[in-house]
Amino acid sequence: MSSRLSVRALRKSFGATRALAGVDFDAAAGEVHALVGENGAGKSTLVEILAGSLRPDEGEMALDGSPYRPSGPLDAAVRGVAMVHQELSLVPHLGAVENVWLGREPVRGGLLDRERMRRTSAAAMAMLGHSEVDLDVPVRRLPVAVQQVVEIARAIARPNTRVLILDEPTSSLARGDVERLFATLGRLRSEGLAIIYISHVLEEVQAIADRVTVLRDGTTVGSGAIADVSATAMVSMMAGRDVAEIFPRSPRTAGAVVLEVTGLAGALKPLAAGFELRAGEILGIGGLVGSGRTELLRAIFGLDPVVRGAVRVRALASPASPWRRLAEGVGLLSEDRKGEGLALALSVADNLTLSRLTGLGPPGFVLPGRQAAVADSWMGRLGIRAASASQPVRHLSGGNQQKVALARLLYHDVDVLLLDEPTRGIDVASKAQIYELIDALAKSGKAVLLVSSYLPELLGVCDRVAIMARGRLGPPRPVGDLTEHGLLMEAMGQS
Repeated sequence: MSSRLSVRALRKSFGATRALAGVDFDAAAGEVHALVGENGAGKSTLVEILAGSLRPDEGEMALDGSPYRPSGPLDAAVRGVAMVHQELSLVPHLGAVENVWLGREPVRGGLLDRERMRRTSAAAMAMLGHSEVDLDVPVRRLPVAVQQVVEIARAIARPNTRVLILDEPTSSLARGDVERLFATLGRLRSEGLAIIYISHVLEEVQAIADRVTVLRDGTTVGSGAIADVSATAMVSMMAGRDVAEIFPRSPRTAGAVVLEVTGLAGALKPLAAGFELRAGEILGIGGLVGSGRTELLRAIFGLDPVVRGAVRVRALASPASPWRRLAEGVGLLSEDRKGEGLALALSVADNLTLSRLTGLGPPGFVLPGRQAAVADSWMGRLGIRAASASQPVRHLSGGNQQKVALARLLYHDVDVLLLDEPTRGIDVASKAQIYELIDALAKSGKAVLLVSSYLPELLGVCDRVAIMARGRLGPPRPVGDLTEHGLLMEAMGQS
């Protein structure tokens, strides 16, 4: 395979922070090349440079043998390099057609060539397996998974695209959408595109990639054919050490019931859910996207209305609201880390202490020094990597942001943790740290209700697992009695 895009000794710094320290990378025509590494390893900086959003400080780039140094994203796109960001960049009030063609609308006779726009957009959506989507509906009214498909359609609809960069493209997709995406990538690969695929899900990397490059601390630490690099080897290169056991499991014994849910139904979902959660136990909830798992946690926490049924915390039933639940020792970690879980403009210290300011100063006041001391303590305990407690949380990597959100619950000293997709979008090493933390919490007597789309995570971390299918929660069962295949069949309603 010929080299389509090559990078040599690429360097980039932001002030005193060195993001790239000499990266070498090659993407060939007709291949899917995976780019993996921990949060903060330099992946995002590298692809932002490739896509024209950033300029390198040093280094050389070439596209099909010619020097490549785009002046901006539009220049990169014109030269055939398209990027699909993990964070959606659609115009919410416009339809799919307008979003697919945004910034490069074709003109015929001085007027927009709407027929061409619709024809090309429809073909791109059909290629991605979503020909049923109404192209005129504002994209804000489409499910997030379909919005992600529109984002990808915008990239592949460009006839001159030679390099396609996908940053965590499956983070919002259901299994069926993932399979359709992989089929599409296979067709694009056969047509000679170079596809750069960024993902924290190593199973996806092994399933779709031809080659893999591993970054650590801004440098290339390994590269090779995917058939020659095991998942264990990738993790070891990413972490710079052997990760012997990603799912730690300490001996623990379930105690008294601390959360009891009976016949719970929400306005839309769940339709019916019931279970008991005990102290010192990790209970997992699996199911397909849209099955009602998130709605269940939100109803328990008092964010969504309850139509019928009861939620009892330590045998006491009371009107639900987030503040009441927190007072009862129940905390929620939202799946939407950036939209709901954190105040991105505020500091690490503010985010960590926001729900419990008492004790940080005289009544009605917060002493910055005392707040910083508390934040520093929790940053050390959870291994949160930040310049200081005053750093805005938006500048942290995804894994460190998630640790801040978890630290807030621990600082609040909740006894029941409702964790919705706690490891989504973070690297393998950070996942291992969070698994270790969850295991330690259960061992200390905390009760954990964990929602996850990742079946190995449910089987590796939890004591019991229940599956949500079409809004109804099945009975929890010990993980020793379960398999990935069985859980998937149950989630699809085939059990």
